[in-house]
Amino acid sequence: MTTEPNRSRGAHTRRADPVLYGYWRSSASYRVRMALNLKGVAHKHRTVHLVRDGGQQHAPDYLDLNPQGQVPTLVHGDHVLTQSLAILEYLEEVFPEPALLPGDPDGRARVRALCGVIACDTHPLNNLGVLKYLVSMIGIDDDAKLAWYRHWVGRGLDAFERLLAGSDDTGRFCHGDRPTLADCCLLPQVYNARRFTCDESNWPEIRRICAELDTISAIRDAAPENQPDAD
Repeated sequence: MTTEPNRSRGAHTRRADPVLYGYWRSSASYRVRMALNLKGVAHKHRTVHLVRDGGQQHAPDYLDLNPQGQVPTLVHGDHVLTQSLAILEYLEEVFPEPALLPGDPDGRARVRALCGVIACDTHPLNNLGVLKYLVSMIGIDDDAKLAWYRHWVGRGLDAFERLLAGSDDTGRFCHGDRPTLADCCLLPQVYNARRFTCDESNWPEIRRICAELDTISAIRDAAPENQPDAD
């Protein structure tokens, strides 16, 4: 999806539009798409299909860009950025309006902590590479794989729910009444949890916030099913 470019780029207006290498179902790519869309940053999409051709993330040309063989990768001018949290922080600095981090140190720390619950502790245990390893190398069956997925996602989102419910800083969204980077991390993880039919009954605040996020057209446009490579 391409949106109108942000007009507050400063010196960065001279660079070409960012190019996002990603995959429609990648939750890490989804995080970055949400931030780009919320900021109104025009960008180009390049598909890296994680399943086709044995996984296009392993192709030599792509490994030259991202030696980890993961998505997303953001190319902006002569800069190549990897790791979704680093990309989100970069976008916040280069395209500062609208802000996706609060203006106060305490608020920024809280939002970054919520991001970490998802991106550092929950998602790494249930991503495609881990699930494939469990099946191909350890030999677990589909039922055991599903139990693994639901356990670790449930543990992470249970903690996220408690952090939301226990804070006066939670508003319409994860922090206050405007989307932040925490929302960019939360919604993709919930999308995947729903794919694996996780029990959402213990997550009333999470469900409420995700419903609010779904009212924003820029966020709906970032959804996996709305990507050009969706299959």
